[in-house]
Amino acid sequence: MSPETLRDAPDAELAAMLDAYLSALQAGRQPDRKPLLQKHPELAATLDCLEALERLAPAGEVGEATSASEANTLPFREASQGSDAAAAAAPAVWFGHFELLAELGRGGMGVVYKARQKDLDRVVALKMILGNQFASEDQVRRFQVEAQAVARLSHPHIVHIYETGEVHGQQYFAMQYVEGSSLAERLKRGPLPVEETARCLIRVAHAVAYLHTRGVVHRDLKPANILLDAEGYPYVTDFGLVKLLEADSHVTRSGVIIGTPSYMAPEQAAGHHAVVGPRSDIYSLGAILYEMLTGQPPFREETPLDTLVQVLEGEPASPRQLNQKVPHELELVCLKCLAKDANERYATAAELAEDLDRFTRGEAIRARPHTFAQRLARWLRQEPALASHLVVIALCAVISQLSYHLFHPATAATHAKVMANLGTWAILSVACQWLLRRERHVDLVRLIWLTVDAILITAELWLVEAVYSPLLIIYALFIVASGLWFRTWLVWCTTALAVAGYTFLLADAASRGALGQSPHYHVIVYVGLLVLGFMVAYQVQRVRVLSRYYERRPLP
Repeated sequence: MSPETLRDAPDAELAAMLDAYLSALQAGRQPDRKPLLQKHPELAATLDCLEALERLAPAGEVGEATSASEANTLPFREASQGSDAAAAAAPAVWFGHFELLAELGRGGMGVVYKARQKDLDRVVALKMILGNQFASEDQVRRFQVEAQAVARLSHPHIVHIYETGEVHGQQYFAMQYVEGSSLAERLKRGPLPVEETARCLIRVAHAVAYLHTRGVVHRDLKPANILLDAEGYPYVTDFGLVKLLEADSHVTRSGVIIGTPSYMAPEQAAGHHAVVGPRSDIYSLGAILYEMLTGQPPFREETPLDTLVQVLEGEPASPRQLNQKVPHELELVCLKCLAKDANERYATAAELAEDLDRFTRGEAIRARPHTFAQRLARWLRQEPALASHLVVIALCAVISQLSYHLFHPATAATHAKVMANLGTWAILSVACQWLLRRERHVDLVRLIWLTVDAILITAELWLVEAVYSPLLIIYALFIVASGLWFRTWLVWCTTALAVAGYTFLLADAASRGALGQSPHYHVIVYVGLLVLGFMVAYQVQRVRVLSRYYERRPLP
């Protein structure tokens, strides 16, 4: 039975048995294969292969070795001593002419084994699709594209591919085995020294430049996909998301987001695959450089969704803010790579390597400091909450000034109170942003900021006696803006604060005998605020649920 027949089998009972078998296998239990073999005895060889491969997985590592942000990567890890000892004690497992020694890593689509090639007596890294017989057509096609892309590459800092083939319907390719660890493992100990960082990235940039000259865009450059040998020389690996420039392989559908959020370029995070090209890889190199200098990627939020939002809209802190030892020139190189506009990045990876080389030689680099307009745009993206607050406060101040001087709707004392309230609002907004930047108790700071906003908005409306004014729409805008933090409970807190603020205005108007409107008016305002809060909270909850779902899915 072919993989296509299995995937398209109309027998619901067979499909259920296959799901149960694979679930038990991946959970470490001995699956019941008799019902499957009774219906389809030709599957015996495939099931034997799957069970043998699963026995090589180091105990306790399957499903735990990769984090949520790297669920679709395959880092080549050196097997632990315990895993090697267990492998030596167990009977040899053969895959064609390869003796499988240990599992190195796995992700949503593939698995990599350390293996010994019998005929040439050499150790290789053997990569194959997880459950090839049950893989989708897109997964098989992406695997084939990766093998084809790597097979034609030859560069001292790119992992070589030795051969491709198929055993019992299971496609594989054997690659150079790099004994050492990944750059990601090295970065767990903190930032690299500046000179070591520059030399390492020069080599990686030259390797990426070579890829681009061969019409290949990696699309998943990150520390986990850069291997370091015993001498610290880097090797680029894992071409599972490669894009061939000369002919679109159609493996990736338009609008599908693939890659690792912390390291992907904004155009890639937006799913605009038609414009993803060499400069997208240069952004990823900038993100790697950023982490090598600071010990953390440019963006790493609580969930992939939050990280993607920051990649698209935010701006990372300057490397020197996180590590004062970073030279100014290297910071300029890094920020040039991380430009939101692809045209502002280095045109080629070779240019990036040349600028880094100039830095190591003590020569002037080509990356220039940002202009005033660029610095302003960067600040607006870096602190959008504070920027939007200050813009709204400034508009309110201008309108209040014009209204007071042109139409005199309020006394001088009331006008002074209005301006003082706006000034207080601006100062407290700056203080809240400062607290947020410290990244401690972030959700609590956000709640405090929303409470401050609600109190000062209500104070402003109370000063101008706006209980029946169109200015009440600011409460609705307040609720909508709270949804931008993607926290359902914050939306409900904001709604409660808006309702409490309006209730205060009503109570004050009633105490002054100024309730001249029908009660239906106030009911409509209350219902409107509650319905709006429910709608925003519902949409935020939908986004959160979808985010959690896609975090657990393999790449499309």
